[in-house]
Amino acid sequence: MKMSENKKKYVIAITGGGTGGHIYPGIAVADEIRNLVDKDVILEIHWIGSSKGMDRTLVEKSFVSNGGSIDAFHGIPCGKLRRYVSFQNFIDLFKTFAGFVKAFFILAKLKPNVLFSKGGFVSVPPCLASSILKIPFFTHECDFTPGLATRINSKKAKHVLVSYEDTKKYFSEPVKSKCIATGNPVRPVFYSDHAAEGRKFLGIPEDNKKPVLLVIGGSLGALQINNLVTESLEELKKNFIVVHQTGKAFAEAHPEIMSSGNENYKPYAFIYGEMVSVLQAADVVLSRAGANSLSECAVCAKPMVLIPLCGSGTRGDQVDNARYFEEKGAAVVLAGPEATKGKLLSKVLEFTDESRRSEMSARCAELYGSKRPVKVIAEKVLEEAGL
Repeated sequence: MKMSENKKKYVIAITGGGTGGHIYPGIAVADEIRNLVDKDVILEIHWIGSSKGMDRTLVEKSFVSNGGSIDAFHGIPCGKLRRYVSFQNFIDLFKTFAGFVKAFFILAKLKPNVLFSKGGFVSVPPCLASSILKIPFFTHECDFTPGLATRINSKKAKHVLVSYEDTKKYFSEPVKSKCIATGNPVRPVFYSDHAAEGRKFLGIPEDNKKPVLLVIGGSLGALQINNLVTESLEELKKNFIVVHQTGKAFAEAHPEIMSSGNENYKPYAFIYGEMVSVLQAADVVLSRAGANSLSECAVCAKPMVLIPLCGSGTRGDQVDNARYFEEKGAAVVLAGPEATKGKLLSKVLEFTDESRRSEMSARCAELYGSKRPVKVIAEKVLEEAGL
């Protein structure tokens, strides 16, 4: 009889998707789970995500066969959860039900010890199926205010993991008692210093005295931020080395801007594997206020100027995230009508003062302290799984 036949197999399921913001942190948790488990333990990690969109592509890059932590991806149909009246809501009810049925049979076959939900509308059917199958599950909320999927999942969750202690107040008393503030999972690479590599990639001399302003708006770019930066560029270049990730669409529409780079302005359509080191090389970050970007900047102790996404196309989560960081002294915020060229220059130019940067950097570092959220979350999942 082989030794492995005497060993108990543990199965952990992870669900979440729809955007990279739900997928990458979940992969970070899977990686940490794999790192924490003894090598002789038989462990399988399965991902349940959307059968359409980016979910499968992103998760498959982390398959065990590629040196990652995920053993298999299971796609399910899913409908989007909307807070407004739309005929599409009616159609998506059927997609959600179909997703529930498929998730039910997937989980019934896998029999996982625990399910970890990273959120997004795709996570609702697996969490509902888990509650019926009596499979314990955790749900994690990365934003300061909980989204609709988290509110639904939280009713039956064993624990609700939140990124901030103050987020607990948005839940009812029964759910609040299940909440644990863990922080938002950030990949381990952000905890190592790669700033020198970032400066080398950017071509910044070692004797450079100018602070580096990193402008990011997500992989697709942020038109509002791009326009404000290009309108303010001459003034910004006098005081900073401006590293500008524009996004592919903006880069293609403005080749004259992309070709205007010099020692004080470094435009990129998108920065791929070097982004961690580029972030660490920056002195100030100008960006949107997505939960994962904020957490990565906080871990790297980077002062932030935030222009959160506002308007009818968002539930206001970025504004809530930004205001929380502002309240903690870790960022300054330009929201809605505040985001003008004059106010942007006024706020950004404050950071030519090294003492101002140091003060805000210290506030950023205090948000997580020495705690590594991804390790805290992975340990809780493993404890529930019996490992």
